[in-house]
Amino acid sequence: MLTLLSTLLSFLMGGLPKLLDFFQDKADKKHELELARMQTERELQMLERGYVAQAKLEEIKLEELKVQTNADKYASDAQTKGAIIDAQKAEMQALYQHDMSLNEGTSQWVKNLRAATRSLITFGFFLLLCFIDLGLIIYGFTHKVEFTELADMLWDSNTAALFASIIAFHFGGRAFGK
Repeated sequence: MLTLLSTLLSFLMGGLPKLLDFFQDKADKKHELELARMQTERELQMLERGYVAQAKLEEIKLEELKVQTNADKYASDAQTKGAIIDAQKAEMQALYQHDMSLNEGTSQWVKNLRAATRSLITFGFFLLLCFIDLGLIIYGFTHKVEFTELADMLWDSNTAALFASIIAFHFGGRAFGK
């Protein structure tokens, strides 16, 4: 159960930027609602005083302000996304530089082992899973276990969760990084 939860959590963390975008959008809408409320109050004040011509002028200015606000918002969104991408690039570059600094003064086989760690762990667990399944298949055929019962033994919910965590470990960090 813990494995399944950790797998799910690692994939959901990739959606964190979308959640932050949601809160930013909520704040933008609150700002727009406040602008609309202020516009309505201003129009009522103008109408009470009989400044119809002034009200039309204010309406034109307000429309220009809305257009400018929308243009600024879209430019700001583009700048924010660009800044996020730049920050991710900088983070990856720093990680690569840190990894390269760890390799200084080590032998080639240590460098190769460090580079292959994720793949070795993934393939090791996958081969272990295959080995256990092969043992269960041999056991099932020698003891004349029915195919459906053998299939249930080979692929139960724990095996599915283990396999999912193996795949998530290997590919999980790459899925949301793109």
